[in-house]
Amino acid sequence: MTRSFEIPGGAADSLRLRRHRALTLTCLADGANVSMLIYCAENPLDRLNIPDTLKAQMSARITAPMVLMSDMGRALASVTGSSLDWHDAVTGHGLDAHVEQRHGPSNYAAHGNDWRRSARAGLLDELWKHGLGARDLHASVNWFTKVEPAGDERGTLAFVPGHAVAGDWVTLRAEQDLLVVLSTSPHPLDPAEHWQPAAVRVTVEQAAAPGDGDPSRTFRAESARALAVTERSLL
Repeated sequence: MTRSFEIPGGAADSLRLRRHRALTLTCLADGANVSMLIYCAENPLDRLNIPDTLKAQMSARITAPMVLMSDMGRALASVTGSSLDWHDAVTGHGLDAHVEQRHGPSNYAAHGNDWRRSARAGLLDELWKHGLGARDLHASVNWFTKVEPAGDERGTLAFVPGHAVAGDWVTLRAEQDLLVVLSTSPHPLDPAEHWQPAAVRVTVEQAAAPGDGDPSRTFRAESARALAVTERSLL
């Protein structure tokens, strides 16, 4: 069975993703950004650990076939494919201050459904629905966004315009039951003058369990170990 729904630009949503289900995000317009948080559904204290994910797999970006690892060294999800070779995981998600500084103040009373909300605000709204809150925030993945060194002595990171266009996609395979929280608000470094966050389509369908030759298992010894730890814990 395939389930599909859209998240409007500047909105947030969350879902329970069962083990060995594939979640595909597809850009419905140019310039999409999706900030994602991931938690073990049975124990939300075990959540995505970006520093360990990047360090263990010797990377400064998220790309296929990397494994997204938890605080406990378990595989939460594997990136099984993407139309892009770079997804940001080092610059964090946007705050209300970023939105107000670039686009001016906004609230529901003044702007109704066009209210400009940051990724942080949307993610928190979704976390509260699941009994979680601000203390449960962790470093996010920003799907469809790329940053690169600006070339100055401080090592500043700069937003890369035009990295994602309509039709770009990324697919994750859940390696255990997950809580996934999503925001489609702009990336904090996005220099766009106008508030036009892109919508995305979310598609969930059945996926095969990773076999011995699965690309995520053979990518690095550390990714194979994370998958094995998860599989042992679910026997």
